[in-house]
Amino acid sequence: MNVTERQVVQEDIALQAQDGHACTLIACIPAEASSALLWIPALGVAARHYLPFAALLAGRGMAVFVHEWRGNGSSSLRAGRRNDWGYHELLGKDLPLSHAALQARLPDIPHRIGGHSLGGQLAACHLGQHPDAFAGLWLVGSGTPYWRTFPTPRGYALPFFYRFAPWLARACGALPGRRLGFGGDEARSLIADWARVGLSGRYRAAGWPVDLEAGLRRVRTPIDGVLFDDDWLAPESSLRALMAKMPDAPARVHTLHHAALGTRADHFAWMKQPQAVVDALLS
Repeated sequence: MNVTERQVVQEDIALQAQDGHACTLIACIPAEASSALLWIPALGVAARHYLPFAALLAGRGMAVFVHEWRGNGSSSLRAGRRNDWGYHELLGKDLPLSHAALQARLPDIPHRIGGHSLGGQLAACHLGQHPDAFAGLWLVGSGTPYWRTFPTPRGYALPFFYRFAPWLARACGALPGRRLGFGGDEARSLIADWARVGLSGRYRAAGWPVDLEAGLRRVRTPIDGVLFDDDWLAPESSLRALMAKMPDAPARVHTLHHAALGTRADHFAWMKQPQAVVDALLS
């Protein structure tokens, strides 16, 4: 299916994890791609919502593979009392499948990894486990959720939410994020892992004996971060704190205002008008 005027083809790649979870990896691949990007969505956002972003990058010669979160979009699972998962499944089972599919499809060009919001955090964690596999890390509207990295007074309120959200997810079987206005309906172990980082500042996947913090310290590839002027979910201090976990990686930060974006400079509006984000990342 043509998605731009520059011979960009969209491919839907079926994936299935060993535990039976199935999803579709969306790929926008231009003719004679010069590089490729593995992109990880924000919490609760289906992969298809990044097609405008992927199409613009593909029009500039970069193939884009948009990972699907377990529990969203094309995923065969939905979070609930019978279906639960956390960082272990997302990082140990699902992301390696998408990474392997990218490697199999386009093995001979440079690869980057990146993501939006929590997707950027998981991209960094995956990169830490495969520090030689990617030529760069892109973080858009992303940063650690650690409460001490947020400006006051909002930072002081975050520990309350980091305790409340896991409790509510356990009580309901899954976090009713759509009703709360935060993410989607999210698995209780995922929320527990996320909240643990928010309280402690350290990345860990419960039940998975992998030192994610040590992996982050192994990252040497360049990091490009894009922030939005009115995005309270990802302030610059939060992004800088995430980058500081990768001290040997050269880093740049671009902050975009509404005039450059042509839309609101918040956490999500850029997804429908991603030109300024693409220009910043490729600058």
